[in-house]
Amino acid sequence: MASPLFDFSHLTPEERIQLAEDLWDSLPERHVQLTDAQRAELDRRWALQKAEPNRGRPWREVLDEIERCHG
Repeated sequence: MASPLFDFSHLTPEERIQLAEDLWDSLPERHVQLTDAQRAELDRRWALQKAEPNRGRPWREVLDEIERCHG
């Protein structure tokens, strides 16, 4: 693996996650290519959500649970 152009070793895990999110958000949609399998999975999940809109849980709730169990 090549060395990164930016030395992020001094960043906290939270700052690294934020950096990754910021980089992802900076990509124009047209540059994100899905495989057929990824698109099929997204379509499947979208259909489930439309069929049962109350089935899921808010992301914050899930993340809080994960942090309680593994934090």
